[in-house]
Amino acid sequence: MRKFLVLLPLLVLPVSACAQDVPRYEVFAGYSNLAANLNNSSIDMNGVNGSFQENFNSWFGGALDISGHFGTENGLKVNTESAMYGPVFSYRKSKSITPFVHGLLGAVRGSPEYLGISKSEERFGAYVGGGLDLKVGPGVALRLIQVDYLLTRFSSTSQDNIRLSAGVVFTFGKRKK
Repeated sequence: MRKFLVLLPLLVLPVSACAQDVPRYEVFAGYSNLAANLNNSSIDMNGVNGSFQENFNSWFGGALDISGHFGTENGLKVNTESAMYGPVFSYRKSKSITPFVHGLLGAVRGSPEYLGISKSEERFGAYVGGGLDLKVGPGVALRLIQVDYLLTRFSSTSQDNIRLSAGVVFTFGKRKK
């Protein structure tokens, strides 16, 4: 009987690890910086980034990502907004750290303003990137970093942009692994 009691934790541990809960929904909100390529020069734009993610199982989900960035370069005010959706792949082997990658497709709107004149353009855009979340409590994680490559095409020219984000992730609901 004593040997059985010693071995019991070793038998129960793998079963409990398999039964870990995965959040059904994740909501992210945070600060974002976009290094935007504008007319063959780069402009740093500050802004916000938010997303809503539904996890279909422990490693696959879908995310709606919305962001807005604002900046000024040589008196030219520039803002950009994006709304994109796509798959998210998460690696949930650790109880506290969750790395993820995603590929998002959608629309990007850019609006340069100069001397009160505004010309807006809406175009197709794509984010490819990933990040790292650190669980800090029940239902709360910190997104330590999210790095995304943003491809846009304004004025018949492709732009290569980099977005960095960090903030808070709130999780809701539970889904078995």
